[in-house]
Amino acid sequence: MSTNNNKGSESHNRRKFIKQSGALALTGGVMAKLVQTNLSAAKLPSQVDLLRGHVLQTEGILREGSLIENRREIPIKSRSDVMVCGGGPAGIAAALAAARTGASVQLIEVAGCLGGVWTVGLLTKILDSENKTGIMAEILAELSTRGSDVARQSKGTVYDPEIAKLVLEEMCVQAGVKIRLHTRVVGAVKDAQNRLAVILTESKSGREAWQADRFVDCTGDGDLAAQAGCSFEVGVGSDCKCQPMSMLGLLTGVDPDAIRPYIRETGVEAKKRLLELMEDNGVNPSYRAPTLRHLQGGVYSIMSNHEYGVSAFDADAITEATIRARKEIHETVEGMRKIGGPWKELAVVATAEQIGVREARRIKGRYEISAMDLAKGLRHEDAVCTTQFPIDVHALSSQGDKKIDQAFRNGGMQPYDIPYPALVAAEVDGLLMAGRCISGDFIAHSSYRVTGNSVPMGEAAGLAAAVSIRCRKMPHELSWQEIKSYEA
Repeated sequence: MSTNNNKGSESHNRRKFIKQSGALALTGGVMAKLVQTNLSAAKLPSQVDLLRGHVLQTEGILREGSLIENRREIPIKSRSDVMVCGGGPAGIAAALAAARTGASVQLIEVAGCLGGVWTVGLLTKILDSENKTGIMAEILAELSTRGSDVARQSKGTVYDPEIAKLVLEEMCVQAGVKIRLHTRVVGAVKDAQNRLAVILTESKSGREAWQADRFVDCTGDGDLAAQAGCSFEVGVGSDCKCQPMSMLGLLTGVDPDAIRPYIRETGVEAKKRLLELMEDNGVNPSYRAPTLRHLQGGVYSIMSNHEYGVSAFDADAITEATIRARKEIHETVEGMRKIGGPWKELAVVATAEQIGVREARRIKGRYEISAMDLAKGLRHEDAVCTTQFPIDVHALSSQGDKKIDQAFRNGGMQPYDIPYPALVAAEVDGLLMAGRCISGDFIAHSSYRVTGNSVPMGEAAGLAAAVSIRCRKMPHELSWQEIKSYEA
């Protein structure tokens, strides 16, 4: 399809969406009044000023231990029907689903590419995706078609992060999604009806405000929902202990045929063989089930790192963990080179820009997925997808075997449904969640958190956001059955 035809189709969808939703202008007026009430009369930099490098300066009063920042006027960058915060697996799907209905969609991502843990985190393996349809199936097909022999053999579940970056960007651009990279959500404002109305961001363009009718939190850590004032839970126990973080890396310099027994896709015993090889040669990884994957040619990914007791909300702690983890990857590779033989030319190609975070906030939704739901195999009339991935709690401290804590599996598990209400914020209207920050307990989260589930969650949240505007209802006022039938 030509570019002009795509634009024509997007324009038609957008006109259709506006006609069906009807009340957008009124909602926008309410938002504008809300913002203008609290603004100062400071002069905003013009677009020319911004292009020349001028910034909106901050003024305030410095006191012992704190700065009292003066009130200042924040420019409204844009207004959209749906705002998606976070461009990882869930965010991509949310943006695509909403845009394909004809809604205008703004996607904001803190990194310099889309994909989140798939790309910035160098994950290289998509778990629990085989039984998924819709956008997840589309992405797998693209990664398989455009990837290596390994990608094709794995039906796209083992992929090259660089190809994933390109595929995801192309899909979003084709759908008409407006993308803003290098931008972090730092605030949120509700209107008098308790609807999320405006978010604030920081970037090289300074502090900006963005208006929308519906918002989807796909930040992973639940940053937007927390800024909006939603309740949440973290970790397990009174000390909120969370699963460890892990940094992944890309390696090269070895022949895949020469090390086949140690490659994860060879079989489940590959991890054990790799650990024994490492330990027999004086290499002691902090994760005791190291995983080596062959991506293409002479390129591999490795995950052999655990960073214990690191808070996802402590930038100092994450920084220290990142430095430790990166050093460990290089030391591991150096130690394996000394083994000689097929390993003598092993080298690091890249380490992840972002350390992998397994858990942070679990936002309070209108349904909480529980360990009991997993034990009985929940079947729900508003199911957006079914999860098959097992309870997967990595060791919570450096004590023990540093693998998976089997104790959390004692309650048992069967395949279970993710209900739509678990994606809907309980305390703020107009806000949905997708990905690992949805509403669930510690044990349930350890299963549904993998990215093969994040995509259908995002697709459901994006569709719900767009349809709720058309219906002139809040997302919590609709069932998943109504949303699906309305779109059909």
